[in-house]
Order: sequence, then structure tokens, then C-alpha cells
Amino acid sequence: MTAIDDLRAQLLDLLDGGHAHMSLDQAAAAFPMERINDHPPNVPYSPWALLEHIRRTQEDILRFIEDPDYKSPPWPKGYWPSDDDLADEAQWESTLDGYRCDLKALRAMVEDTGTDLTGDLPHAPGYSLLREILLVSDHAAYHTGEFAILRQVMGTWPPDRSA
Repeated sequence: MTAIDDLRAQLLDLLDGGHAHMSLDQAAAAFPMERINDHPPNVPYSPWALLEHIRRTQEDILRFIEDPDYKSPPWPKGYWPSDDDLADEAQWESTLDGYRCDLKALRAMVEDTGTDLTGDLPHAPGYSLLREILLVSDHAAYHTGEFAILRQVMGTWPPDRSA
């Protein structure tokens, strides 16, 4: 295995979660649907809004990589649902499905041995696929940990969950 093959494998592991942190799917598993719009104490957003933020941010990074004409939404408003938005089970699943779909697209870019991981994106000097994969992975890991803590605070982990 070459160094670049090893780097690709490490990036794929990082995108998937595991090792040092749980995946988003693990964090969201068996979440009680009647609690998805609740606001934990001293937190201005719901569990669904946090998942939607993770999804929107990952989608933004993917679109930035793919489309030279893409314009990011305004920060921070464009990366979060509005305070009035409430989700139902279908929206919860749509958020998770959108996250998984975009994650699959990012994984495909990393897996493509014809893709230069370290070279500048053609439309964004100073930005490489490696940088963007690290950014999206770091962001997802940070907020996945936050989501797990919110579950602890809210008491929404299944009773049989092991630590």
C-alpha cells in the first residue's frame, strides 16, 4: 500500500466515524421521535435542528467542491433551520438520508484513485479535497459528540445502551 492509498483509507475511516468517535447514525439511532423538537436546557436548538445543521454544512462543503459557481448560504443563518421549523419523523429521516447521500458522494471522491487529494481545487486555489474532507469530518465529529451529550442531558438514550 502506498502512502496515498493509506491516506485515502484513513480519510474514509474518518468520514465514517468510529475509532475515536461514534458515527452520526450511531448517535441518532433509536432517538424517540416525540423528542426531536425538544430544546434541552440552555440550548437554543432541538436535536433535529442540530442534525439538520450537520447535514446542511456537509452539503455546502460538497457543493463547494463540485461546483465552481456554487455560492454558500449566509453564515450562520443559512446553515441552520429557522427557530420556527419543526420536524416530523419523515423530516428526521430526510435529514439523515440527505446526510448519508452526501457522505456517499464525498466518499466516492476520496475512493477515486484518479482524484488528487492534495492539489488545489481548480476553482479554489488554496483549497484541496484533503482540506475539505478534513473540514467536513471535523465538523461532523464535533457536532456528533454534541448530539450525544444532548441525548445524555435529555435522557433519550435507550435504557439498555452501554456506555
